[in-house]
Amino acid sequence: MTRVLLTGGSGFIAAHVLDILLKRGHSVVTTVRSYEKGEKIKAAYPDMSSDQLDFAIVEDIAREGAFAKAVVSDPPFQAVIHTASPFHFQVTDVKKDLLDPAIKGTTGLLQSIVKNAPSVKRVVITSSFSSIVNPYKGSWPEHTYSEEDWNPITREQAIESVPNGYRASKTFAERAAWDFVEQEKPNFTIATMCPPQVIGPVVHHLNSLDNLNTSNQIIRDMIQGKAKDKIPPNGTFTWVDVRDLALCHVLAIEKAEASNKRFFVVAGCFNNREIAEIVRKQYPEYKGVLPTAETPGGDYPDGGVYKVDNSRVQDALGVEWRSIEDCVRDTVKSLQAVGA
Repeated sequence: MTRVLLTGGSGFIAAHVLDILLKRGHSVVTTVRSYEKGEKIKAAYPDMSSDQLDFAIVEDIAREGAFAKAVVSDPPFQAVIHTASPFHFQVTDVKKDLLDPAIKGTTGLLQSIVKNAPSVKRVVITSSFSSIVNPYKGSWPEHTYSEEDWNPITREQAIESVPNGYRASKTFAERAAWDFVEQEKPNFTIATMCPPQVIGPVVHHLNSLDNLNTSNQIIRDMIQGKAKDKIPPNGTFTWVDVRDLALCHVLAIEKAEASNKRFFVVAGCFNNREIAEIVRKQYPEYKGVLPTAETPGGDYPDGGVYKVDNSRVQDALGVEWRSIEDCVRDTVKSLQAVGA
């Protein structure tokens, strides 16, 4: 058993990470923004004692010293999984609202571990395909993306638009983590997870379908008839099931082979037309509201798309990927449970 601090425990990915940690016998303290969110998480696991599952409140992860108290535990933590990301209702200043909080949230946590939690030996950080992809190359069919790739975005380009700012925030925050380890040489190793579009069932209680994570919104919109006349284009053509991604986070604290490695956690490529076809096949009750084979949109671009190399994840972590069919089926089932 490992004592784990999980940041951002009420998030889409973190909820699955928490579930896997507890099922594998680890004890967890998770950070949340409010007491109510913490109590909601504990209520979902009524058989767990406070020794097995507890929470700490961190209202703003970008604030200086935000994690200073949260990283202190008795018994002490041995691992940290950092999924929390800065939360903003609106972006008016890319540097202030996106770049600074993302970078400070990550480096601030690492600094707090060095100062206050010397027992921690492994840290896993949720990054993104946004830190890998080269957005200036388009669909780039002749290229195969891997952990060797870095988004080449500059500080100047980052502040040109909110999408640029988001991708840059992920890129700069991950680079800051690797720079921290290189310069500070702490007692812990890190591993970063770089997932693309994360699809899969919702396990935490949503207040409404409007609060759904962005990646699952396309499936919600389809079963609500919002894509009947035109299938929206893909934001990215790569995907991973949230349960496989969560397992990778946990395996990275369990396996020494994951230490100081970057992981491109991707199951493969897809397009939104394929998702519509899967829902239509598995859930015939939605036939009247779903796009048909004749509905325009949702295809791969002419000439194809980039390829992906996920061999490092498979070699170091031994993960077997769920199929897109299983992922979409289980996602629709979970959306039905919350009122879709």
